[in-house]
Amino acid sequence: MIEKNSIPEKLTKRDLLKILKREASRVSIGDIMDATIYLREETKYMPAREREEFIKRFTKAFFNRMRDVKNEKDRKEYNKLVDTKRLGEFVEFLDEQLKNAKDKPEKCFQKIARIISVYATFIREEPIHPVGTRFPGGLMVKKRKNVYYCPVKEKQMDTPGALCRFCVSVQDPEVI
Repeated sequence: MIEKNSIPEKLTKRDLLKILKREASRVSIGDIMDATIYLREETKYMPAREREEFIKRFTKAFFNRMRDVKNEKDRKEYNKLVDTKRLGEFVEFLDEQLKNAKDKPEKCFQKIARIISVYATFIREEPIHPVGTRFPGGLMVKKRKNVYYCPVKEKQMDTPGALCRFCVSVQDPEVI
């Protein structure tokens, strides 16, 4: 697992991807199932129909992102350097979340979220929630003219466990 104190001063996207691939190879289908159990518990107070749709979308996003990490082919742009200071801050934040995880399902969720959020943010330079991710109320992450818009970013910036402050998306100006 990537650790803050082991991040070199200079790190290419390609080298970071190699680290993430190793971590992803250790994630089993059972881990994804446990992460889904955690999601069910976390969303138990949502209306049933919205909750089931949310869990379905989130689990699909987990599967797809993990598949992308495992199957990603090296590309020319992966020679670009990663902002290692920001990566270190992000990893420190993720370490704290993992340390505070209460049980196996939450630890599995945090382990997977760590891999796919680092991948999305630092390799792909995409939002943590993929384009098309729907939030309660039918709001969704969008992309217009190479800018990613999130309908809930500003409202979630101060939420202690939210990754929003690290996400490349900006607040959707159409949602106030």
